[in-house]
Amino acid sequence: MNGAFYIGATGLRSQQSALDVIANNVANINTPSYKRSQVRFSELVGAPDQTGDLPAADAGQMLAGVQARTSAKIFSQGELRRTDKPLDLAIDGQGFIELMGPGGETLLWRGGAMKVDIDGRLATAEGVPLRSTITVPESVTELVIARDGVVSARAGDEAPLSEIGRIELVTARDTDALSPLGDSMYRVDAPELMLSAAAGQDGAGAFAQGFLEGSNVQLSDEMVTLLLMQRAYAANAQVLQAGDQLMGIANGLRR
Repeated sequence: MNGAFYIGATGLRSQQSALDVIANNVANINTPSYKRSQVRFSELVGAPDQTGDLPAADAGQMLAGVQARTSAKIFSQGELRRTDKPLDLAIDGQGFIELMGPGGETLLWRGGAMKVDIDGRLATAEGVPLRSTITVPESVTELVIARDGVVSARAGDEAPLSEIGRIELVTARDTDALSPLGDSMYRVDAPELMLSAAAGQDGAGAFAQGFLEGSNVQLSDEMVTLLLMQRAYAANAQVLQAGDQLMGIANGLRR
């Protein structure tokens, strides 16, 4: 079969994946702490996989084209937006907060809205507790989170602030080892690539109470990329059309 069909089909599929990623980025432009995704393309040189969607090539035929291999997260800093809510917490830097997942596994969080769960622990708005296990007394009237992660509470208007715990940060040597779970949370696929870091050191950043980190999606950049992907999609469709025309000419010669 004409190789143009394989090349065009792989290109169409890859560009469609890129368009889906761009659409998801734009849909989350106002989602706190959202990190934009970017498709990485790789060149196909070799026989198609029998488990893939494309039919196997004839013996000796090589598959060429492009494939969307991965959708990588871009962990650039988003804009910090003031909310003045004491349980809103942002990270001004590249660090992550450790959470305790439902099965006891460690999850990473880029910050956001928090709450005090039914057990009195600081947790995300979805109810996932911080691994540092900070318990907030019921009599607390004010909660203060310093830039270095020290959490202090005041019980009564005249009472002094007393330290009740510290929120620790970790950094990732390779962010490709993080799998997004939604709500600014990530699963660690390679725990050995995580490093403990003090707030304000080693690029981990500092905490900002009363702030939320905005999405790092730039609409202008996404629209430019969208136009490029649409042109690439149209070019691959023309490759298929040209291949079809060539096959039509070849079939006409046989008559």
